[in-house]
Amino acid sequence: MNNTQTLEASKKTQGSTQRLSGSEAVVKCLLAEGVDVIYGYPGGAIMPVYDELFKYQKEIHHVLTRHEQGATHAAQGYARISGKVGVAIATSGPGATNLITGIADAQIDSTPMVCITGQVGAHLLGSDAFQETDIVGISTPVTKWNHQITKASEIPEVLAKAFYIARSGRPGPVLIDITKNAQFEELDFEYTPCTGIRSYTPVPKLEVTAVEQAAAMINEAKKPLIVWGQGVILGKAEKELKEVIERAGIPSAWTILGASAIPTSHPLNVGMVGMHGNYAPNILTNECDLLIAIGMRFDDRVTGNLETYAKQAAVIHFEIDPAEVDKNVKTDLAVIGDAKESLSKLLPLLAKKTYPKWLNRFKELYQIEFEKVIDKDLNPTKEGLTMGEVMKELNKVTKGNAAIVSDVGQHQMIACRYAEFNQSKSNITSGGLGTMGFALPAAIGAKMATPEREVVAVIGDGGYQMTIQELGTIFQTKVPVKIIVLNNDFLGMVRQWQQLFFDKRYASTELVNPDFVNIAKGYYIEANRVSERKDLSEAVKTMLDHDGPYFLEVCVEKEDNVFPMIPSGASVSDIRLS
Repeated sequence: MNNTQTLEASKKTQGSTQRLSGSEAVVKCLLAEGVDVIYGYPGGAIMPVYDELFKYQKEIHHVLTRHEQGATHAAQGYARISGKVGVAIATSGPGATNLITGIADAQIDSTPMVCITGQVGAHLLGSDAFQETDIVGISTPVTKWNHQITKASEIPEVLAKAFYIARSGRPGPVLIDITKNAQFEELDFEYTPCTGIRSYTPVPKLEVTAVEQAAAMINEAKKPLIVWGQGVILGKAEKELKEVIERAGIPSAWTILGASAIPTSHPLNVGMVGMHGNYAPNILTNECDLLIAIGMRFDDRVTGNLETYAKQAAVIHFEIDPAEVDKNVKTDLAVIGDAKESLSKLLPLLAKKTYPKWLNRFKELYQIEFEKVIDKDLNPTKEGLTMGEVMKELNKVTKGNAAIVSDVGQHQMIACRYAEFNQSKSNITSGGLGTMGFALPAAIGAKMATPEREVVAVIGDGGYQMTIQELGTIFQTKVPVKIIVLNNDFLGMVRQWQQLFFDKRYASTELVNPDFVNIAKGYYIEANRVSERKDLSEAVKTMLDHDGPYFLEVCVEKEDNVFPMIPSGASVSDIRLS
């Protein structure tokens, strides 16, 4: 019996179950979980699954990326903007190891993702067979859960667990490695979605007394400050956060991944905290009497020197993951639970208040930052273009309704600082891992997940070249993502550090770049280059008006720096404006 006859025979039903091959069972599991798009790259050890995907092209759209890392970032972009689980698939050996950067990125940024890898036959495990790599061992430190399947009968239960674990509680990436024999073997297929796992409690039970204590502390505070993170977005608690902020009248700042949870124009939104965040919220972190952290993990880029961080303040930490509490910053009160539930319970207990003098401090410090930094970024008088004015032009056309997908570096900080957002899930970037090359494939996934939204990738010339091959994915899929490369011919963020802290020794940071416009045109993508201010506005408008993908290179000042800046290891109070 040939392979085709074997696969057809495997579909014969027996009672209430179907007799299927393991590879078709994988596809059926994906369908049962509502997966309609996956990103991947085929190879020998995963070929049986690809053979089945070929038969289900109408149900599941497989996107052939040009590199497995691109597949994971595309799945991340899809997940981040949609709230669904992103799916990436690859073969064994180098195919599997090429997923690791994206998996690690998803782990630290709490992105729900399921990665499926092929593996050599079970009888070859441990023999150093061709393209055999212990991907389970390699991925263990950077996954929420992983598992190797060696028998077809395991497939339905393991994949059901994979999706449940990836999306539940604090989300994260899961990797499932499937040996080739398990893909060929037959099983009596029946799928039951996973709704719980013994000893795994994704959402801790909320203690009402903790919420009551938090309300009392907030009501008594004289100078409270809220700092929220991505946990608000992951917990779908944007509405509750806005109501809490407005009722309590508390100035509120955000981490990079928390951006867009409430509109940037909100009067109580006082800006971004962290190394390149806004002057006021960083300075006043060390003047508030109550710091209320919601769905954030006190990353070192937010806190600076922990020995001097908010020592004068009482700290309340609203958090779903108990492991994050007291990990970096000692809290006076922890409210463990789902952000939406916690804030909903908190709201009616809050006194309706305003803090005019306290809020005015933020306005005073903002004015200082505006005069020394912001105005120069957005309304420059020098000849060369700034990254800030590019974001200003982008805001004019999108009116704050676009999703901005940024890479890592100076342009990322500028995009996060100056992009205007009217709706949640509009700022998609690599936060904790800081992965250069993230933006281009992530923008593909984001646009495919939300075709009705304008998606703009803002990328530096360095990070762009790490995944530039994904232009091929854009060409093949025709996904109409817009791409802006801010080209300063440097690895800009590293160069800034070299200028400030290494006496301008620009060691291996100046780039000799190719002709980006002609490369884009080589992939049949419309493209343009701008180097003069008089052409910028029209170029941005043309890009966004174009029906299809578009590439715009903007040549900006080579040695511009991003300020404010908290030097590494310094206190948030030591933030520099120049």
